[in-house]
Amino acid sequence: MNGELQVLFQPSGRRVFVLPGTLLLEAAELAGILLQTPCGGKGTCGKCLVLIGDVEVLACSYRVERDVVVDVPDASLFVGGQQILVTDGGRAVGVVDPPLQVVPFKLQAPTQEDVVADFTRLSSAVGGGRSCRLAVLQQLPHAIRRFGWSGRAVVTQDRILGILASEGDIAVLGVAVDIGTTTVVGTLIDLVTGAELAVASRMNDQIQCGDDVIARIHCVREEAGAVHRLQGLLVKTLQKIVDDLALQAGADRASIYEVAVAGNATMQQLLLGLDCSALGEVPFTQAFSDAMTCAAREIGLQVHPGGEMYVFPQIGSFVGGDTVAGMVATQLDQQDGAVLFVDIGTNGEIVLAHGGKMLVTSTAAGPAFEGARIRQGMRAVPGAIEKVLIGDAVTLNIIGDLAPSGLCGTALLDAVAELLRVGVLDETGRFRDPEELPETVSAAVRARMQRDGDDWCFVLAPADMAAQGQAVCLWQRDVRELQLASGAIRAGITILLQRAGLTADDLSCVLLAGAFGNYIRRHQARRVGLLPAIAEEHIHFVGNAASLGAKMVLLSQVERDRAATLAASATHVDLSMDAEFQFEFGMAMMFPGPEADGDFSGVMHG
Repeated sequence: MNGELQVLFQPSGRRVFVLPGTLLLEAAELAGILLQTPCGGKGTCGKCLVLIGDVEVLACSYRVERDVVVDVPDASLFVGGQQILVTDGGRAVGVVDPPLQVVPFKLQAPTQEDVVADFTRLSSAVGGGRSCRLAVLQQLPHAIRRFGWSGRAVVTQDRILGILASEGDIAVLGVAVDIGTTTVVGTLIDLVTGAELAVASRMNDQIQCGDDVIARIHCVREEAGAVHRLQGLLVKTLQKIVDDLALQAGADRASIYEVAVAGNATMQQLLLGLDCSALGEVPFTQAFSDAMTCAAREIGLQVHPGGEMYVFPQIGSFVGGDTVAGMVATQLDQQDGAVLFVDIGTNGEIVLAHGGKMLVTSTAAGPAFEGARIRQGMRAVPGAIEKVLIGDAVTLNIIGDLAPSGLCGTALLDAVAELLRVGVLDETGRFRDPEELPETVSAAVRARMQRDGDDWCFVLAPADMAAQGQAVCLWQRDVRELQLASGAIRAGITILLQRAGLTADDLSCVLLAGAFGNYIRRHQARRVGLLPAIAEEHIHFVGNAASLGAKMVLLSQVERDRAATLAASATHVDLSMDAEFQFEFGMAMMFPGPEADGDFSGVMHG
């Protein structure tokens, strides 16, 4: 178990831990910081220039051999100036045209000659043509008189959301939320300054009803009242996050005026209390496609009484707002060449952008990448094996440097890829019997093979090293779960490429999103066939793109409009109706041969 090195990136404040010898470019991608690499990371363009102390280095050629602090200039960022980035320290960068604004007003008090309704008077003073919700109107008469007929109105293009005094430091806040099937992540943002104030995450309480969207849909179809129960569980999760964010920032949740939500179609519909039964039967119809805006308190979320919730537009039955948010975050409509966006999670969403067109699809990858349905699987928490290297011996990295309790999704991928590389697994995913192993397999590695009924398993951490004295193993069933998950995603990629008349060689880059996608090792993803045989320097990590997209629509009307345009213009490919999918899925269940261990750095892409 090797110690890792800390890399701290400024001004974002993001930090990651990597193995000695890791390229700084890869460390940046692990941190969700995408640097410019137009030369493909060959060190010829100088665009990935960063500072370590006073020394300029190229991230594509500098290898981390000690703890370092890295300053990243704006000019080196992959995405240009229009992207809204907020540093972890709370300093706003690149904030533009927020949809919600604070407008000062000064009113004339009514007289017998000027008996105009309070709301009409206020609306005219702040621009007119706006409405307000009942909760705001109920507060209005008292507020404007208490404030002496002057103050500040919190407004959107359509509505007045609240009234503040003329003076004071009352915050106007928003929350950007990525609602995943398994986890929910929220970020608290100052809507005036753009500062990121706090981040919080929790398990989705709906998980008690099943660990994937199919189980949730089945629950709705089979149980009376399940829609409201599932909505209540999700709102409960979101409320805990909102309260946690407010506590971290020392803020009042009544200062939260807007919540922007990105999630898959099932999650978004359940959050709104919409029956998702039709998502479980042909022709898999979603309840809405355009972005939805409602009063936050209408679903039971306790924020400001006038606070609103924006829910991202949806493209198809299993291509929801989280995919649209990812498209916004990565600005896919502005990329050159053929770009593949892959969000790896319980569902695998895939977007192929090429020639001004976008093909999108979703595959039921299942929860294996998040450690579920794996015999000794666990989430990426302290005690989880996260990295596996196999040479003459087995080297592990454990989160928190503790005795291992199980393995998370990245370790599953690593272990299978490494066992394929050394020859312990064959291309069908079967553990070879000891007498079949290549002579190059060391005695120490052979000794880790253990009989499991009629099959074999591989001991990653012996009992004397593991927590509770129980060995942590990779089992044959675990390998099959990975084959199902990676095969579904790879088949979806293949179908989109076929629809566009392209091959993997035509891809200029692959953007990996999602919590799992941000931590996998690129060559390992290639080795198991999860990703095409594309050079590593063309595979970029973009972190939690759904969360970033949600932040961007909170802070920019331009990006909110972009979300609508992208959703409306994308072509949805329903794999359940594609005659070729089952064939490609079957083919993708087979692991690539030894050629997948090769170096693809010489492969040129358009």
